Amino acid sequence: MRETSHMSPMPPPAPMRMPRALLFDMDGTLTEPAIDFPALKAAMGIPLAQPILEALAAMTPANRTAAETILHDYEDRAATESKLNPDCDRLIEWIAQRKFKTALITRNSRKSVASVLGRHGLSFDLLITRECANGKYKPDPTPLLMACAQLGVSPDDAWMIGDSFHDVNAGVAAGIKTVWLSHGQPRTFENEPWQEVRDLGELLGLLQRAACESV
Repeated sequence: MRETSHMSPMPPPAPMRMPRALLFDMDGTLTEPAIDFPALKAAMGIPLAQPILEALAAMTPANRTAAETILHDYEDRAATESKLNPDCDRLIEWIAQRKFKTALITRNSRKSVASVLGRHGLSFDLLITRECANGKYKPDPTPLLMACAQLGVSPDDAWMIGDSFHDVNAGVAAGIKTVWLSHGQPRTFENEPWQEVRDLGELLGLLQRAACESV
């Protein structure tokens, strides 16, 4: 006699819903990493384990001015030499055709961001740089929530896309679906992203899947 199971079948996964807005990090996400952070921190007199912007905020005015000069030099050089990550052009073209609302949210300066965007012919509906959020930067959720408010979308209708723990932690704290660009590296931070992709080509595939399942 065969025993029959009374377990209910697993329900099919819910369809992936298309976002209304895409919030992007810049360095390491759209562009290849270009700054040698250990060398930069050493030049600025910052311990390797300490985040740069948070370290600057704790400095005396004179030390901060000198350290910011070094930071701007590194950022400006990286911007003028920047290269897009593979499949970035294809991704941006697909996004533009579908008229998503877009924001670029970065800990970089507005000057370096403008240089990168001009160099590669990129544009976004909204730019939020480190000058924009009154000392609140990723991983603080404030810049992400500001972006949603200014784009006129709810956090539930946005995706945050980035390659660092700053991006994932900010997205989780903001209640925004966060896609982590792993570049094939293991996750070394605690917060778990909503989705993980290896590169921008896989991100495009994820968006195309959402587009199909939203029909």
